[in-house]
Amino acid sequence: MTLLLLCLLFFNLLCFLLFAADKRKAQRSQRRIAEKTLHLATLPGAAPGAWAAILLLPHKNRKASFWGVTLVLTLLQGAILYCTLPYFQARF
Repeated sequence: MTLLLLCLLFFNLLCFLLFAADKRKAQRSQRRIAEKTLHLATLPGAAPGAWAAILLLPHKNRKASFWGVTLVLTLLQGAILYCTLPYFQARF
């Protein structure tokens, strides 16, 4: 369980840093990180890191399509957590 939490923390931090790098590139008028890459970074349980970046930086907060995909990924991760939580509670 500790390893799983450490992995989730790592992926969330990595996702946040990737969003921050994209924000910095935008401010400097440099080539941006593709939205597909940002969504792929959100996929492995890193929705909290993505939302933290979106709300704190603020980053990608005007694009409804980006919010929509991030919301779907968040709901997907929530559903997976809901379905697997009884398994982890039984084991630990």
